[in-house]
Amino acid sequence: MTISRKIEGFLAAASWIRKMFEEGERLRAIYGADKVYDFTLGNPDVEPPRKFREELRNLADSPAPGMHRYMSNAGYPETRAAVAGVLAGETGLPFKADHIVMTAGAGGGLNVVLKTLLDEGEEVVVLSPFFVEYKFYIDNHSGKTVVVPTGPDFQPDLDALAGAINSKTKAVIINSPNNPTGVVYCKEVLDGLGRLLDRKGKELGRSVYLISDEPYAKIVYEGVKVPSVFLSCRNSIVVTSHSKDLALPGERIGYIAVHPEIDSLELLMEGLVFANRTLGFVNAPALMQRIVAKLQGETVDVEEYREKRDLLYNHLTSIGFEMVKPQGAFYLFPKSPLADDVEFVKLAQKYNILVVPGTGFGLPGYFRIAYCIDRQIILNSLPAFTALAKELGMTK
Repeated sequence: MTISRKIEGFLAAASWIRKMFEEGERLRAIYGADKVYDFTLGNPDVEPPRKFREELRNLADSPAPGMHRYMSNAGYPETRAAVAGVLAGETGLPFKADHIVMTAGAGGGLNVVLKTLLDEGEEVVVLSPFFVEYKFYIDNHSGKTVVVPTGPDFQPDLDALAGAINSKTKAVIINSPNNPTGVVYCKEVLDGLGRLLDRKGKELGRSVYLISDEPYAKIVYEGVKVPSVFLSCRNSIVVTSHSKDLALPGERIGYIAVHPEIDSLELLMEGLVFANRTLGFVNAPALMQRIVAKLQGETVDVEEYREKRDLLYNHLTSIGFEMVKPQGAFYLFPKSPLADDVEFVKLAQKYNILVVPGTGFGLPGYFRIAYCIDRQIILNSLPAFTALAKELGMTK
């Protein structure tokens, strides 16, 4: 066999978004890009803030000596201090640069955290629906994924979580605002989750960590605030990136932030820095570190995403689709009108609509729409959605 059996199996399990993207390429070649409604990829279509271009130009015009060399594996002290300053202001906690590790995006950050925490066979709880790569990241570091469903509103089910935590549990991963639902976890639930993990840790005689994956934390609508997990859980670690809030997914720049009062803080930080180096990331990209240090208060124009959300949400609900209205991120996660979400996705292709089945996110019976695409494509898609609904008997 050319590649490992495990990776060959993973390729099949992780193929939904890739399959839909390839189908989109085929349909665009036949019908033209304006007649294919591809909602498969969570790839921001807005441009970075103007200040990003200004800072990039400043670096190009006035390069600092040695700015392309290695630095500490944790990142530039001034960049980490800038991040820590924002977190301290938001939470009132004594964050310092020593609590931050700059990473190659959130994906790199999650792998660094999991590498640092996990012994072979230890369990990590994830909440469905979830970002599909979590399972592969956990497996990368010899862990086992335990999937716990959320409630009907996609908020964490604390009773179900309590039943899933045992002597092998090392961490719980949450993602708010959530991919694929756009739901923001409320403070009451996060407070309950913090108390649960503290209680379980005492019962089990070991730390149970909360890992919060937050790349969409600044993509929220209508005044919604994303509660800080640091104020709900002492043993918490935030992993995030600037892929979404600054529209820089290709630049792979993010960070890990660790609660200043977490168990075994010094040893944990040493482990994170070591894993950042030995996993091969070595350090986060140098130029991006210098730029984002000056952009911690910046974000893209979220109003563009809100308008696109409302265009789709209002139209789809008017023709019979059911869904929780997202408070953040740039996804809709409607119920599938067919019991088999995969069959629904195949039927949608008849109308050149490309979406991803909920099966790909650990929750069959739903489908995901990524609306971070050109507004005109969304407008063009509305009659196609109406025709699809009519075929399914949802509307006259």
